[in-house]
Amino acid sequence: MNLDELKGTLRGLVRKTIETRFSGANYASLAQVRGYADGYMRALLDAELVDQKQVLDLVNAERRRFVDEANRIDETRAA
Repeated sequence: MNLDELKGTLRGLVRKTIETRFSGANYASLAQVRGYADGYMRALLDAELVDQKQVLDLVNAERRRFVDEANRIDETRAA
């Protein structure tokens, strides 16, 4: 896998964590997806494939994307 594919996997794990959190899932489900995402982040950091700033930027971008999509859905429902 190249670095872009690894980051894509991390984006997917972060996205799954956010979706699980806001879907009202139980604590065990949330803890599991958070553990996968955290472990993947740690592995990328430990292998020095990414640095902390890159991980934080990726997580923030994914959060922003989630919020933007949620806002669009709300605007569509209101119209």
